[in-house]
Amino acid sequence: MINIKLSKQVGTFAENKDIARRIRLEKILPALKKKQKVVLDFEGIDSTTQSFIHALISDLIRKYGTDVLSKISFKSCNPTIQKIITIVIDYMQESEY
Repeated sequence: MINIKLSKQVGTFAENKDIARRIRLEKILPALKKKQKVVLDFEGIDSTTQSFIHALISDLIRKYGTDVLSKISFKSCNPTIQKIITIVIDYMQESEY
């Protein structure tokens, strides 16, 4: 299992899509290819944008389907962050990926 503490890279407000993309490509994807579970730790983050979450996980859902979500955990999410993650996941499930 790999634990990715996002606040170290984004501070208290996760908004930078380029950082999200880099985390996805450099940390999440390699871990999934090694069959590891991924924990995205939002401790210390007060809020995020929908575009940050989209850049972080939507391509994974597009490539691997929604089954990939069983390999990814979202930790220490406040209600605002939980809602944004749910919006992105719901959107990806409704689309054709």
